[in-house]
Amino acid sequence: MQFDDRLATVLRMQAGNERSAHTQYRQLLDLAGSAPEGADDALLKQAYARLEELGEAIDPRQRAAMIREPGMRLRNLELVDFLANQELPVAAATMAAARLSEAQWDVLIPTLPVPARALLRHRKNLPPRTGRLLARLGVGDLVLPEPPEGYIPPAPVEAAALPPMELDPALALDEEASEGIRAIVRRIEAFQRARRHETPPSAPEAPRLPLGEQGEDSTRRAAGPSHSGAAAAARIAWAAPSSAPRAAGMVLAAGQPEAPVQAGARMLAAIRHRQPLRAERVSIVGAPDIAGEWQIDAAPYFSGPNGRFAGYRGRMRRPAGGEASATSPADDGQGDRIRVILHELRTPVNAIQGFAEIIQQQMFGPTPNEYRALAASIAGDAARMLAGFDELDRLVKLEAGALELEEGSADLRAIVFATIGQLDTVLKPRSAGFDLAGAQGHEAFEISVSREEAEKLVWRLLATLAGATAPGEALAIALAEDNALAGLRIELPAALANYADVFSGATPAHLQTVNAGMFGASFTLRLARAEARAAGGDLVQQDDALALTLPLELGIAQDNANKDMDLDNRIAETG
Repeated sequence: MQFDDRLATVLRMQAGNERSAHTQYRQLLDLAGSAPEGADDALLKQAYARLEELGEAIDPRQRAAMIREPGMRLRNLELVDFLANQELPVAAATMAAARLSEAQWDVLIPTLPVPARALLRHRKNLPPRTGRLLARLGVGDLVLPEPPEGYIPPAPVEAAALPPMELDPALALDEEASEGIRAIVRRIEAFQRARRHETPPSAPEAPRLPLGEQGEDSTRRAAGPSHSGAAAAARIAWAAPSSAPRAAGMVLAAGQPEAPVQAGARMLAAIRHRQPLRAERVSIVGAPDIAGEWQIDAAPYFSGPNGRFAGYRGRMRRPAGGEASATSPADDGQGDRIRVILHELRTPVNAIQGFAEIIQQQMFGPTPNEYRALAASIAGDAARMLAGFDELDRLVKLEAGALELEEGSADLRAIVFATIGQLDTVLKPRSAGFDLAGAQGHEAFEISVSREEAEKLVWRLLATLAGATAPGEALAIALAEDNALAGLRIELPAALANYADVFSGATPAHLQTVNAGMFGASFTLRLARAEARAAGGDLVQQDDALALTLPLELGIAQDNANKDMDLDNRIAETG
């Protein structure tokens, strides 16, 4: 009865807001996906009805992300069939995460929609009999229907030369949708080749994925290393004919853990700031001829008289034997284990928080005020624990290069001033605070990070240091800029200044007045460092101070470079 009790408890909960809806959807997925034989059919029907109801309010990509979460159990045939018939992102995630027996696959596969079957063929861990069944069914999937009797094909029309098109990055399709479109295109091409009695070209064992036209003639391009063009959204815009159906349209800088192309944080930051790519590494998950490690060398190029950024031109190639993978994404095995642990911890904490809120809000009937107060305290503690889990998950993803900060524009000076003003309300009664040098200036320090991300980073940094200050202690803080970087230097409080590495776990775990995180000063500073590096900057310890650097906006950085060049020219003329 344990399963039935848990499912009934979750179904009684009301999804009053977006967060509770996401929590209930995730819990129903986990429970229905692990439902044992002989489970209560009535409860399961209610669960599917609630999943369908919640699915209308949750974006398909968010539902797909929940299905892909480590530890999600999809071992129930009925649930897998239910999810496989939904939107393409949800079906793709289900086909990747489902763990069924050979007998269950035999029952399910013939009933699957053709796109779901096509996605399932990419899995490498299916039972042999299941693979043979997919192969037999695939013959029918890849054949277009014959034309009706009496059909007269239209006369061929000469194709007109069309100008090249550019996609707005905001309108670009996600990878899962693109894969579905590419599958349809391949089927049409196979049909056309069959009509012409042609055979598909054979792919080389180790193709080269291109990144930019080099002006070679067609013969040289067919025989030598390939080249392609990458659009402003860091998509592969052109590839050699042998690999184009699988490579064209791939996003090189998605920065999502489920994306087929995984790049390091340094490469993501370089693309975001239009910087050259030198021996950067990416790892591709896909067809055998393109899967694995690749090395990218590319430079940004600008089109038209106004110099608008148009993308990258360069080359992708297989790394030579013995080359060090210094810039490849970090081994995420440990990160995956941490995310699994976090998932296992979130589930009971979410349940505790939900039950505490039910008691506090008297949803099941009147409750004594004493119990409501205790429930409110428990709900608050659970919320703090979940926030701590989110911070830990964010650090793991940032250090693994699986997450990047949102682009945008923010005035670092204004954010620092506002944050100091907030902290002064706590620090001034203790005669402590920040002594900001150069406060008279009004020049903006426009950095290429969104305001929300910049505010989080600055708060993490200043609040952590403020929490370790002693009564009467004032910390010197200074703003500066150097060409393409904005700098913020902050004196360490005495409680932290004696530590050789403030990012290690040896610093005090509990701060005095301001708490910037539940894991202590060293963890919070390490998270701030990871955020700075993901933005293209850094956070380092310099003796008794911390130095934060963040990239300036492209136009400001270029103005600074021009000023330096003018100064150098004037010095040369006077010399």
